[in-house]
Amino acid sequence: MADDKHNQEPVTEQSGADVTEDPGMSPDGAEESIEVSVETGDTSDDLAALQAELEQARDQALRAQAEAQNVKRRAEQDVEKARKYALERFCGELLPVVDNLERALESTAGDDDALKPIAEGVDLTLKSLLEALRKFQIEAVDPVGEPFDPQLHQAMSMVENPDAEPNTVMAVMQKGYTLHGRLVRPAMVLVSKAPAGEA
Repeated sequence: MADDKHNQEPVTEQSGADVTEDPGMSPDGAEESIEVSVETGDTSDDLAALQAELEQARDQALRAQAEAQNVKRRAEQDVEKARKYALERFCGELLPVVDNLERALESTAGDDDALKPIAEGVDLTLKSLLEALRKFQIEAVDPVGEPFDPQLHQAMSMVENPDAEPNTVMAVMQKGYTLHGRLVRPAMVLVSKAPAGEA
């Protein structure tokens, strides 16, 4: 009988050791496994949130850079326009002087020898003034014989003329002027129209 008990005890110890040493059956091991999986999930969520914030910050930086470039470009354009058209008001004040010199030159035209020196002086003054205006890109608009352009011309009257195409400038009563291509004063013109029978 003693031998039977002795033989059974090692079996019991061995089977007990097998049960306690199995990590799969340990409650502590199960808890550790759950904690690791939860922490991994939190890390992936944080990474996704950080990536979204990074993309948003990058998008905002690009938008701010584009807006800064647009502001700089608009400022440069405003400065360029201000530089080009700074003389617009001054040009408008000079144009009546040009008109008066042209009228004076027309009034001195003729065969009177006493008026010739005056006409030559007025003509030289007018040429000098027009040359100075041209240096600053102030150009005259004198459209005799050209089609009427409402953006450059102001029609003072329309006259029937069978010898000219309708809407053709027949005469210029006052020249117009442009500054760097921008209209400063329209040309006052007489425009042809078709005779009433042809209309």
